[in-house]
Amino acid sequence: MTRVAVIGAGPSGLAQLRAFHSAKAKGAEIPEVVCFEKQADWGGLWNYTWRTGLDEYGEAVHGSMYRYLWSNGPKECLEFADYTFEEHFGKPIASYPPRAVLFDYIKGRVEKAGLRDWVRFSTPVRMVTFDQERQTFNVTAHDRVNDRMYSEVFDHVVVASGHFSTPNVPSFPGVDTFGGRVLHAHDFRDALEFKDKDVLIVGRSYSAEDIGSQCWKYGAKSVTTSYRSRPMGFKWPERFEERPLLQKLVNKTAHFADGSTKEVDALILCTGYLHHFPFLPDELRLKTANRLWSDSLYKGVVFEGNHRLFYIGMQDQFYTFNMFDVQAWYARDVMMGRLSLPSAAAMKADFDAWRSREEALEDAEQAIWFQGDYVLDLLALTDYPKFDIEGTNRTFMEWEHYKSQSIMGFRDQAHRSLMTGTMAPKHHTPWLQAMDDTLEEYLKN
Repeated sequence: MTRVAVIGAGPSGLAQLRAFHSAKAKGAEIPEVVCFEKQADWGGLWNYTWRTGLDEYGEAVHGSMYRYLWSNGPKECLEFADYTFEEHFGKPIASYPPRAVLFDYIKGRVEKAGLRDWVRFSTPVRMVTFDQERQTFNVTAHDRVNDRMYSEVFDHVVVASGHFSTPNVPSFPGVDTFGGRVLHAHDFRDALEFKDKDVLIVGRSYSAEDIGSQCWKYGAKSVTTSYRSRPMGFKWPERFEERPLLQKLVNKTAHFADGSTKEVDALILCTGYLHHFPFLPDELRLKTANRLWSDSLYKGVVFEGNHRLFYIGMQDQFYTFNMFDVQAWYARDVMMGRLSLPSAAAMKADFDAWRSREEALEDAEQAIWFQGDYVLDLLALTDYPKFDIEGTNRTFMEWEHYKSQSIMGFRDQAHRSLMTGTMAPKHHTPWLQAMDDTLEEYLKN
């Protein structure tokens, strides 16, 4: 029997498991699928851990998740087409759920399908090599519970380990003698740590926006974000400001590119993440920046250096869960011989056309429509349930509009499901006053 190794049981890896399960449920003979997950439970980044640095086995902690995180985009834009929020919770829920609610939803689909036996938990992959003569992969894994290393042979490998785990950590003059707390967003866990503190955040993307908002909500004395290219430009509340890039730290004084200074108690680096695959040799390793059209991947999925190797969820993202689904369905159909890859010239032409379009994008709105077209392209190739891409894009546009109106209030808005047509109810408590992010509190009427 053909064997497939899936590396990672977060949303991308679980999408791949669900893709094969869907084919099996329709009567197809599927390969043997083995998923390797380094954590003790599935869910990837949505599986919260209090740990930072190293876990109980001395492994680098994968999770970058923190307490009190609420979705920063409408749940309607990430909803599974084959398993809706309404099906999972038995009722409509508000549009911006906290982490625990999304984690429950992600788990619900694969728990219902009975896929837990497909996953080997607490088992990081140490190395993957490819045998050119046999056209197979040798996967070496480490069962941490029993401290046992072993190797197995697979016909295909799917890398679904994500790219928001290994931090990109710049340095600034004086940071080594800074008199306050220094950490990367990867190690941020609880905004209450910074109550009554003057917080400086370096970065201008989603992590900076959300961690800054969290710190402000939970009582930081002030929040200052520092940008390299341009400010985020939202209508921030009092005690929240943006300044040009940090130049140096002198004791607890931050010096900025415009010549201004500010006394700060903590420095949080929201400076992005690296694509990092230490278990892959050079010839199999994806090397790309965090961009909408990743390097070296045909259809954003098939590794150009080896067509038996697939990557899921490696793009910069507006679309998330349902994009991972269409990628996983596409990868499945290539592995099962349902789809044939074109010639090398045709693959290059397809890649170049998408790359040329990506490079011409001018703003977030154009980027959303670009990624929507990409999802639509893959959606047309498989039997993944069709859903309204234009409607999803327009929901993203509503979200952008609400954020520009109120960066602290956009989560209080409601959107319509593209899968069921149901309008979400508004949450019972405005986000700024909602300090309890548990599933039980959120689901109260």
